[in-house]
Amino acid sequence: MGAAADGHRGTKMRMLFFFACLCCIMSLTCAGRQKLQLQLQKHLKRLNKPPIKTIQSPDGDIIDCVHISHQPAFDHPFLKDHKIQARPSFHPEGLFGENKMSMGSKVRANPITQLWHMNGKCPEDTIPIRRTKKEDVLRASSAKRYGKKKHRSVPKPRSADPDLINESGHQPNEFSLSQIWVLGGSFGEDLNSIEAGWQVSPDLYGDNNTRLFTYWTSDAYQATGCYNLLCSGFIQVNSEIAMGASISPVSAYRNSQYDISILIWKDPKEGHWWMQFGNDYVLGYWPSFLFSYLGESASMIEWGGEVVNSEADGKHTSTEMGSGHFPEEGFGKSSYFRNIQVVDSSNNLKAPKDVGTFTEQSNCYDVQTGSNGDWGRYFYYGGPGRNPNCP
Repeated sequence: MGAAADGHRGTKMRMLFFFACLCCIMSLTCAGRQKLQLQLQKHLKRLNKPPIKTIQSPDGDIIDCVHISHQPAFDHPFLKDHKIQARPSFHPEGLFGENKMSMGSKVRANPITQLWHMNGKCPEDTIPIRRTKKEDVLRASSAKRYGKKKHRSVPKPRSADPDLINESGHQPNEFSLSQIWVLGGSFGEDLNSIEAGWQVSPDLYGDNNTRLFTYWTSDAYQATGCYNLLCSGFIQVNSEIAMGASISPVSAYRNSQYDISILIWKDPKEGHWWMQFGNDYVLGYWPSFLFSYLGESASMIEWGGEVVNSEADGKHTSTEMGSGHFPEEGFGKSSYFRNIQVVDSSNNLKAPKDVGTFTEQSNCYDVQTGSNGDWGRYFYYGGPGRNPNCP
């Protein structure tokens, strides 16, 4: 009896100890969740500045009209006393083909707007900022990594170090983009890059809309820089265009073709890097102090498309680049870049020299270049990804 009673007490004690430990684990879990929620709220408060006006976009975005002096750029310690430059001191001369279109009437001259414009506009002295939602941050690997590229993301030309050719990376999701890269320095740990274009990124935005984006880094995507206005850096001066917002309309296969115009140049007086969208919208600038190698000029300019492949077992992604059709299909079917130009040391726009092409797997995505009187230097690019010739 005594032994049995002792054994029973032992079982009871073990059960009590088990329940005590379980409660301890549950308490720690709750504490961890509360800490995560506090970090998330703090991060959202830092990103989402108090708006003067709010606009609900048809695609579900919320656009906050924030006073120009309260934008995220001014969280940067070096910009606390910065005087906003309302417009560039100099604009590049000789913009090619501003009003020139070819290939028939199906090319529309700069008709692109953003979906949120349907429901209102921001007042003067404010800038439109796409509001970051809790779900946006939770899709990232961490709040700290939200809005940042995981690793290097620059196509390497054939002349680059062979050991660097396969260095690339992103957050592990499928996305597709078309952009310009303005590069300074080497392809090592100190790469400076200014980037802009359009992208489809469900991980970043939560949908498959085509969106205008920018990116910058001064250390090869390690600690500095971000997409759009998701960190301090880019200073926006335009009240009509929102970084990261959906653009509309978009081209359709064998139908009307729409293109966006992006110009990035260095103001020779102030040294800042400015960005223009279309013929009418000077969006703002990256202050010169953000960069080392881009402090003077760019060493390389790249144009092109990119996808990320997260398929396992060596299979290629079926994510499309551009229109999803190969360049040989041509106008109305394949995506293109046209009127490619560079700004020289005299602040003049000129056709680039010594242009080379690079594609990692031409059976999946390819590129074809050309030149004519209307489009200047141009190229068609893209492809479907996985297909019988690209397993």
